[in-house]
Amino acid sequence: MQSSFSDLEYAAKKKLTRRDRFPGGIHAVTPWAVLETEIEPFYPKGEGRRRPPVGVLRMLRMYVAQQCFGLSDEGMENALYDSQAICGD
Repeated sequence: MQSSFSDLEYAAKKKLTRRDRFPGGIHAVTPWAVLETEIEPFYPKGEGRRRPPVGVLRMLRMYVAQQCFGLSDEGMENALYDSQAICGD
């Protein structure tokens, strides 16, 4: 896959911010597989002609990041667009 200008700019950053350090730290202490297994039965399946839901693991990661950074729903959406590091994928 071809790199975008933002990918190249992000890779050239020298200072690691709190958002840059967040995914590694939170992933080291969070049992994602256990949480995903517990939530999966209650999560929407996306049946029918509607748009499929965002994956349960991605939503769980966004929720944890939202709580850790004290963001509103709109603030979390903006943070996802502003920072490649915050979603940790």
